[in-house]
Amino acid sequence: MTVHDLPAVNASLNGLSAIFLTAGYIFIRRKNQTAHRNCMVAAFVTSIVFLICYLTYHLNVRTVTPFRNPAWFRPVYLVILLTHTVLAIVIVPLILVTLYRAWRQRFDPHKKIARWTWPLWMYVSVTGVVVYLLLYRIFPQR
Repeated sequence: MTVHDLPAVNASLNGLSAIFLTAGYIFIRRKNQTAHRNCMVAAFVTSIVFLICYLTYHLNVRTVTPFRNPAWFRPVYLVILLTHTVLAIVIVPLILVTLYRAWRQRFDPHKKIARWTWPLWMYVSVTGVVVYLLLYRIFPQR
């Protein structure tokens, strides 16, 4: 494996995080707190591994692959990328606060912030996969 394989690894980690988030949501709806906790911790760990791989890639490659073709789709891609990037930054403190409240067993305030954290985290995870697919598979930029 080389550093150039990391975008695919990153997309896989984002997809795995989305799967853990979905399972965690289903488990808490079914009142299975242990399974919910395990899935959310797994989503968090997966996201941390993603961040390490993402930083490794960008610190080594030091270039950004521009989306140029097809030109008609570029604005759509940029909107997805912009919302993904902004929310990826916003979600970090939300995730940390949400997990901290659960860890401290402060479940009422945990639930209040989790109602915002979960959909934003899910959006970031899914759009991470979408950005990869658009940039490297659907419309590969050469």
